[in-house]
Amino acid sequence: MRLVCFPHAGGSAGYFHPVAQALAPKVEVLAAQYPGRQDRYREPCVDSVQELARLGALALRDWDDRPFALFGHSLGAMVAYEVARHFAAAGGDGPVHLFVSGRRSPTCHRAESVHRLSDDALIAEVMALGGTNPQVLADPETRSLVLPALRSDYRAAETYRHGPGAAVRCPVTALTGDADPRTSLEEAAAWQEHAPAGGFELLVFGGDHFFLNGKADDVVAALRERLSTFTTLRRRAPGRDATATAHQLGENDR
Repeated sequence: MRLVCFPHAGGSAGYFHPVAQALAPKVEVLAAQYPGRQDRYREPCVDSVQELARLGALALRDWDDRPFALFGHSLGAMVAYEVARHFAAAGGDGPVHLFVSGRRSPTCHRAESVHRLSDDALIAEVMALGGTNPQVLADPETRSLVLPALRSDYRAAETYRHGPGAAVRCPVTALTGDADPRTSLEEAAAWQEHAPAGGFELLVFGGDHFFLNGKADDVVAALRERLSTFTTLRRRAPGRDATATAHQLGENDR
């Protein structure tokens, strides 16, 4: 079984290392590294949810030898949702489960323009949400590396509009914090509109936008329980390295 994770705005693949450790060995965790950060900082940032999803779906064609589920937090929730729609439109095997965390339903739009703020105001907004080490953004050199990707991610999230396309075919679990200023319980529950009949549940945890940090054990337990029924491996592709824990969506996937 594989769980493919998509990070939040400004986040990176490394955010999901604790999840990978907690779910091993029964679940192999892959994490997307968006262009423009860390080991991919020289690549142009992608400021479109649809393009990030297209690259994600394209990359996953090389990882189809096992059942897989998708997990995304905040911006990553929308990317994971659109990846699932790509597979639904293409037919054949797709994700067996979709987990969307810390994000309102795709059709619950809020007029937001954080990506247009000054650098200082953008950093202040990020710090107010929590989830980011203040010392990281206090260093001028680190800030200069982080800001372009952060602004691009916010632009992707804030300019996303739900469009026509295939419906998700797998069960959907929405996870949210009960004090998340970015997602109300009603907005999280509205994900049910994008799930197949009888295939939706809402899990509410104590915490704010980054409830994942404070409730990590509870979240991992919820993931483990819902993935436990998908333990039979598909045919393994020749030469596949089962120890890989991340796939980068780069030029080779374009």
